[in-house]
This record gives sequence, C-alpha cells and structure tokens, in this order.
Amino acid sequence: MSEGAQSMVTLWHGGIVQVKVPLPFSLRWVNSYLIPDAAGYTLIDPGLHTDDAVQAWSKALREQSIPFDSIHTIILTHQHPDHYGLAGWFQERTGAPVYISELSYAYTQRLWGADLGAEFALSLTKLYAEQGMPQSVVEEIAPHLDSFAEKVSPQPAVTFLEAGRMMTIGDSEWRMIDSPGHAKGQLCFYEPLKKWMICGDQVLPDITPNISVVPGENHDQLQQFLDSLEELKGYEVELAFPGHRDPFTNFSERIDQLAAHHERRLLQIQGLIQAEPMTGYMLCMRLFGERIAGNTHNLRFAMSETLAHLFHLERQGLVTGTRQNDQLYYSAKPESI
Repeated sequence: MSEGAQSMVTLWHGGIVQVKVPLPFSLRWVNSYLIPDAAGYTLIDPGLHTDDAVQAWSKALREQSIPFDSIHTIILTHQHPDHYGLAGWFQERTGAPVYISELSYAYTQRLWGADLGAEFALSLTKLYAEQGMPQSVVEEIAPHLDSFAEKVSPQPAVTFLEAGRMMTIGDSEWRMIDSPGHAKGQLCFYEPLKKWMICGDQVLPDITPNISVVPGENHDQLQQFLDSLEELKGYEVELAFPGHRDPFTNFSERIDQLAAHHERRLLQIQGLIQAEPMTGYMLCMRLFGERIAGNTHNLRFAMSETLAHLFHLERQGLVTGTRQNDQLYYSAKPESI
C-alpha cells in the first residue's frame, strides 16, 4: 500500500468512519463515509473501482472490524465515477440497495449504458473542436472517456432518491437537497439536529468544485451552482462532510469564498478576451496552462469549466461569439468590463 494508506481511516463524531479511497489522478482520494446504526452501516460514495481502491477498502474494513454483510445501505451523492464506481462491486458483496437520484443515474447511462457512451463522446468532441481544440488533442478525448467503463463496473441496480424528502441515515433523519452545478442531480444531505451536512462535491474545503458544461444539458451550469450555494448557505452547519479533503466547520464562509472565486474568474475571462478575441481552447490554455499540459483528464475538466464560464457570460450578454472557419471566437463587450 502507498504511504497514505496508513492514514486512510478517520473516526468522527457519532461513530462516522471516513475512508479516504485512493484515486489515480491529482485529487488523490475521494471520501467515503460509513455511518453506523443498530443494524450496521450506511455507506456513502464508495469510490472508483481500481485495484488500489479495493485494497484500501479491504484494509479499512478489516482494521475497523466491519464485515461486508453489516453494510445494509449504499447512497451515492452523485454520478461521477470517483463516487459511483464501486457501488456495484459493493452491492455484489453486501446485497445492499444502492440509492441515487434519477437525474444522476440518467447521466451514468449516457456514459456507460447501452451505447457505451458513444453519443456522449461524439457530442463532447464536437463541442471541443468547435471551441478551437486542435484535432490531435480532440482525438485523445474519446479513449479517455472509454477508460472509465471498467472503473465503474459492475454497475449497480439502483433505487431513486427524491430531493426535498427525508431519509434515515444512521440514527437520524436527513433532508435531501437538490444541489446542481457540479453534477446534475447531485444531492446534499442535512441533519438539522446535529447540524451536519454531507455535501458531496458541492462545497469543498481548499479546492474549488469543477463546474463543467455537459453536452445536451442546455442550461447555465455556473448559475445553477451559484444559486445552489445561495440555498445551501441558508442551512446552519456545524460540521460538513465533503467528497474531497477533510470534514470542515466553516461551511458558510467557504460558500462565500467559492462564490467570490467564480466572480474573480468571470472578470478575469472578460479582461482576457477584451484584449484579444479567443476560442474556448485558447482561453483554457491561458487560464490553466502548464497545470494541464499532457494530462487529458485535467484538460477535459479545465476545458469544460472554461466553457461553463464563457457560456454564463454569453447568456448575460457580456461576451459575444463569432464563428470563424468553423470555430467560435469570443470577445467582451467594452461596457461590460
């Protein structure tokens, strides 16, 4: 096991077990949580299906004396593979039902359903090409997407959750909150007595959640995210359990920081394209540059986040796109800066 495996498990209030499940990319790990009750455990977001993740889980469960058959419920905050990937693997070993929102599950079927993500890959690469991504780079996207199929297999049989309802997790009742922007259909879970929030990837300490344009989802992902943050700020939270990094206490303050980050990024983009019209890809390179060089995974996230900001500004009438040689170049309206 890696050096980090020695500190993969942390115990929190109420017997909650945080398991840091390793990831093969820069985030390093995703948080899974085991929440106890009289019948056993509810498992939140089991992680990506890799050999390292399976080894980490075997070690964590052995050290905590938690047998597979004590896990009676599996809940997914959202559909991204680093949260969804091991759900079917755990379901096979526990017999537990897997719960997810209907919108989140629909996304899994776009990527790993009947056509194995072919339509999604075609739509995404077409979008990236139109936004100025060089063909040699575009050609790396579909194989990268295909590489996740084995990391989410086997896929689970699921039961749908509905935002606005209550769900028993552990010994408490938790309210399910629709939290779009980072992921369509993502749910946060709020326990009003303890003032705890399981927040998935919607509010993260230290790092900013990725906000990406998704082909076929014709809405303003960034605005949805900002609106969701405003709603979440209305909850009194004393301890938040995020999908990445460690649980934290400054929930409301962190929301303000995230909103401010995106405001700065929007102004930065306007300034860059005021000086020089750019394609989405050109802008992405200016914003993220060396941090994503040679890494298709990071490039995809950076490109889709750049477009989320551009499209948000375009919807507000602050930038305009002009087609040149089958590519879109964006410029800011002078009065908008």
